[in-house]
Amino acid sequence: MEIAEHLQGALATLPTKPGCYIYRNTAGDVIYVGKAINLRNRVRSYFHADNSHDAKTRRLVREIANIEWILVGSELEALILEMNLIKKHRPKFNVRLKDDKRYPYIKVHWAEPFPKVTVTRQMAEDGSRYFGPYTSAWAVYQTLDVLRRIFPYLTCDRVITGQDKRACLYYDIKLCTAPCIGAISQAGYRQMISDLMAFLAGHSEEIVTRLETEMEKASEEMRFERAAALRDQLKAIQSVIERQKVVFATDYKDSDVLAMARSDGEACVQIFFIRNGKLIGREYFILEGTEDTGDSEVMAEFVKQFYAEAAIVPEQVMLPQEIEIEEAKIIGQWMRSRRGGEKVEFFVPKEGQPHELVQMAAENAAETLSALRAQWQADTHKQEQALAELQSALQLPAPPNRIECYDISNTQGTAIIGAMVVFEQGVPAKSLYRRFNIESVVGAPDDFASMEEMLTRRFRRWKASQETVDQPGSKPDASFSFLPDLVIIDGGKGQLGRAVGVLEKFDLLGKVPVVGLAKQQEEIFFPNKSESLMLPRHSQALYLVQRIRDEAHRYGITAHRRKRAKLGMASQLDAIPGIGPTRRKALLKHFGSVDKIREASLEELAAVKGMTTSAAENVKAHLE
Repeated sequence: MEIAEHLQGALATLPTKPGCYIYRNTAGDVIYVGKAINLRNRVRSYFHADNSHDAKTRRLVREIANIEWILVGSELEALILEMNLIKKHRPKFNVRLKDDKRYPYIKVHWAEPFPKVTVTRQMAEDGSRYFGPYTSAWAVYQTLDVLRRIFPYLTCDRVITGQDKRACLYYDIKLCTAPCIGAISQAGYRQMISDLMAFLAGHSEEIVTRLETEMEKASEEMRFERAAALRDQLKAIQSVIERQKVVFATDYKDSDVLAMARSDGEACVQIFFIRNGKLIGREYFILEGTEDTGDSEVMAEFVKQFYAEAAIVPEQVMLPQEIEIEEAKIIGQWMRSRRGGEKVEFFVPKEGQPHELVQMAAENAAETLSALRAQWQADTHKQEQALAELQSALQLPAPPNRIECYDISNTQGTAIIGAMVVFEQGVPAKSLYRRFNIESVVGAPDDFASMEEMLTRRFRRWKASQETVDQPGSKPDASFSFLPDLVIIDGGKGQLGRAVGVLEKFDLLGKVPVVGLAKQQEEIFFPNKSESLMLPRHSQALYLVQRIRDEAHRYGITAHRRKRAKLGMASQLDAIPGIGPTRRKALLKHFGSVDKIREASLEELAAVKGMTTSAAENVKAHLE
């Protein structure tokens, strides 16, 4: 095969040491990351005229425009660097976890005197204990809902002294043990949180035994209220344990069971978590970029990426097939370091219960992938239908494959933010979103002028990109260098008129369709037309327009609140549903500060002039 001159120079200077190699395309994007004990031999092998290369490798080689490499001291260091680079760049030719967001974890703030339990998407070495990752935030909050009823942990921001005169509402409804009033000691509270962590890890037998002993002792000492509380806690624990399937009657190593199903370039890996012989949970993960890649390599890539994120590495990992020997050796070495020096065994079961477990995981993976693909196809059909309906309703020349929506967020003219969101093929293209700090409007709020500034800056960037497109080394910003097929202005005729003026200034009126979306009746306004359009109430087109508008509002208000907080003007009360300026003023006048409002009971909040029980509940929920 013919190799470009600059690539030949790179191949000639490759070192024979271990490290990672990085392939980039003509746009400068990272398209593949790999590791090697001998960089020269490994990278050169891609460019041999070898018919043994699969179709994916041949496509990769055709796109390589630049080669980089990073030297390391060992194969283990190369493995760790490779994982970090794949996570950072998400190259399209690498096998990778499909979701580019961080997965949620349960975080126990163990370093604090009275640990809380929260949800996070990032682990840190801060003395906390982590459990996960989970594939959905919904699953995490469902788990926490169960945990809190068994182990009523703290959720408020009080400084715990044990000297408070009264506890909050959660103590009365048995969702807090109230260390704030000394109802439980620090040692007792930390023991409860320790039990919570053991329970999450699947080790519940010792907890049950100890609680039964404590219950009997409390009963003998005629502390019947304490005995009843322990009885209820035991019942709640037992109800969860009963739902956990016992898979090994005898003691068995804590294990993760992995299996995989594949279809059309994607793979679904199902994991069963076996602790103390019980199946305590399961998760699935989708991988992409798996076409023309063998099962063994796909599984090896999954193991690396999953256990780089996993909070717990078990003693044993059961696999559906062997991983290549040298790769398994280095992965095992790395996982041993993740487990604190304790060995992790890879095991491919051939018979008995372990083999049945792997088969069951494989069946689950196949069913999950099939269901997801049906869902993806249905979603794609809905998106295509929505775009076709929009094209027809707005009389566009083609389906609006790129839609941009603009919104303004401010509080009485302060911290003004303009938001631009982009949808491509009916789905959010979040990497193309942009925020604008509005600079021309000072003092009284002026959404019309703010919208005009934002659109002027957006299309000025487009014009500049057209002037530099042929300059060597220039890399266009995809947010601005392409014109949209449809612009939606979140607002009525006034803001639409300003948008029309901007498009005229750039000679784009008639070339870029633009409409205004009124906030109340979902009316769509057109330039220079008095009559508006109401999309059919249950049409896919209306649902898409609403999603786009809501996303622009969410994106803008999030940035606005962040900016307002930086300016020192953010009130914690502003974000509470049902609390407007009048109620906010009444609460602050009555209690004197946000901290006092936080400490107030539900009844005290509801008694403030202008407040209702529902508004008081919102205040408690948000501030606690």
